[in-house]
Amino acid sequence: MPALPAAVLFDMDGTLVDTERLWLQATAELAAGLGHTLIEEDLPEVLGRAVDHTADHLHRVTRTGLAAAALAELLTDAFSSKVAAEVVPRPGALALLAELHEAAVPTALVSASPRRVVDLVLGHLGHGFFHVTLAAEDTERTKPDPAPYLAAAARLGLDPSVCVAVEDTPTGVASALAAGCSVVAVPSTVPIAEADRITLLDSLEQADLALLSALTVPMPTT
Repeated sequence: MPALPAAVLFDMDGTLVDTERLWLQATAELAAGLGHTLIEEDLPEVLGRAVDHTADHLHRVTRTGLAAAALAELLTDAFSSKVAAEVVPRPGALALLAELHEAAVPTALVSASPRRVVDLVLGHLGHGFFHVTLAAEDTERTKPDPAPYLAAAARLGLDPSVCVAVEDTPTGVASALAAGCSVVAVPSTVPIAEADRITLLDSLEQADLALLSALTVPMPTT
């Protein structure tokens, strides 16, 4: 039997809960109000991105007189309202979290969403599943920078190379890979390319403790 994972680090939106589409809706509605229709070229600046990044993008493409900070506040309000009204776990998410909890495998929530949104989702999923939770405000840089995953591993007292990350967007996958994690990728909105250290799945229903254990890198010896 392979060793248990040292830790599993989960993205939130689109990975554990079906909120990526709510984020896209909130962004598309704000953009439309500013006279811009989101197109495919906008998606890399929206999906898996922090609020501030997407707000900066909308500020550039709409040339609005509103400051980027004001757009970020509008986005956060709109997204929070949608999440508060509807949090739907992704298929297999709760079963996987429960299995890891039962096996006492450390877990972290590593999100690019604001703390306000993270706490809303945790109110539905339950805080007890996670040893560590990180929101956009908890690191100076967010995905695709490796900082969030590096910070999560550090808070767990682990090297990122012995952690498995679970993600749904190319932006999140890039962050986890750059941090040194192995990655389970379950695309939610846009495709994710095959690459070394990425295990592609159609659903978290295909993920279990045995699979994550098989991806585990042995803990370094001293």
